[in-house]
Amino acid sequence: MADRSPILIWHRRDLRLSDHPALFEAAKTGRPVIPVFIRDHVVDGLGTAPQWRLGLGVGAFAKRLGEKGSRLILRSGPAREALEALVEETGAGAVWWMRAYDPDSVSRDEAVKSALKEKGVDAQSREGHLLHEPWTVETKQGGFYKVYTPFWRAVKDREIRAPLGTPDTLTAPQSWPDSEALDDWGLGAGMRRGADVVRPHVRLGEEAAQARLGAFMASKVADYDETRDIPSVDGTSGLSENLSLGEITPHQCWHAGLRAREEGKEGAETFLQELVWREFAYHLMWHTPRIVSENWKEDWDAFPWNEDERLKEVKAWKQGRTGIAFVDAAMREMYVTGRMHNRGRMIVASYLTKHLMCHWKIGKDWFEDCLIDWDPASNAMGWQWSAGSGPDATPYFRVFNPETQLDRFDKERTYVRAWIAEGQEQPSDTALSYFDAIPERWHMSPDDPYPDPIVEADEGRKRALKAYENRDF
Repeated sequence: MADRSPILIWHRRDLRLSDHPALFEAAKTGRPVIPVFIRDHVVDGLGTAPQWRLGLGVGAFAKRLGEKGSRLILRSGPAREALEALVEETGAGAVWWMRAYDPDSVSRDEAVKSALKEKGVDAQSREGHLLHEPWTVETKQGGFYKVYTPFWRAVKDREIRAPLGTPDTLTAPQSWPDSEALDDWGLGAGMRRGADVVRPHVRLGEEAAQARLGAFMASKVADYDETRDIPSVDGTSGLSENLSLGEITPHQCWHAGLRAREEGKEGAETFLQELVWREFAYHLMWHTPRIVSENWKEDWDAFPWNEDERLKEVKAWKQGRTGIAFVDAAMREMYVTGRMHNRGRMIVASYLTKHLMCHWKIGKDWFEDCLIDWDPASNAMGWQWSAGSGPDATPYFRVFNPETQLDRFDKERTYVRAWIAEGQEQPSDTALSYFDAIPERWHMSPDDPYPDPIVEADEGRKRALKAYENRDF
């Protein structure tokens, strides 16, 4: 007789119905499908803003499942124990999930798969979070890639499977297991009053992600090469937020980009390269997991970075009060929207690690707490790239000058005025929103005078270069 036992689909960063290999295959079997989300140590270990955004995403996905006549079962505790309990309660014969690639998730998933298989459960992990599984891209010598450009050349012409559709139906079990209440979890409670400020900037769920992709391809991708570096222009896709939680897949984005390129839209090629930059980050994290917590180039362990977060310079950087307009505007954009323009990310990272001589881990951890589009691989590689300690990194002697960068990318100071209220007679709503988002204990007001630079651009550059020249490695 055919197996009619339920299939548990363990959802993590795959909060969607379309192009979901595990869910799609489970639906095709005709067996009952029970979607599950578990609040385990990986979820509890998330920073404040990412955890809050995850909670919103889980709620939106549960609603989508409800529209399909299904449910999302919520459980908390160690993943293995939660899944074993659900197998026992439901008689499920299979547990399927989409792969994760960060070190914590990998070790958890390996333990879960081993334990379930020992109990005779069909435990399977499926692809879908990446275009290319990290172990499938190799150099001619059989190793992994450490530089982006040859990685791009190796994968740019590979065949990428077409996105899968949305299952027509999801067979329900005869009876649903008990579920915890999402509101009781209090995910992201640490956002406090900032949640009301950031929430209007969230594009929540699978449908919003698809609409975002469609709008970008229709009206923005053609000029992407020029507009993506202008922080005052809405010239990027904004899809990092949705990709981070799997509300949309890289496959869907890739094929949309290919179509745009075939239509002659010049910026489409660059968009495809940016998708592969994300792939490169995961490729590196898989092969060298230390990238998320240690200097990728081990000889940088000897570099004299400051690691004391109590320094007034670090506090000023976090508060967007460095006196360097590009840095402060970018940091404030993050507090109001939960995201930061990519040009801003490079500037604030360079300023912290080079002008202020602070360890990249300070910045990585702060972004991990503040970004709603936080991604473990991209965040780690981005910070190490900026600091000089990572693979394919910007040379340490390349120190972004935040003042000349501002002249180049925000000549009219549109971006600065949008986010910095001090000194303006009529500050913008976005600039004022910053003071509603930040902790009250910071005691900041738009009526405060704008600060002088804590470290001048030229002074910081000279100090960084001196440290580099005198490095002991």
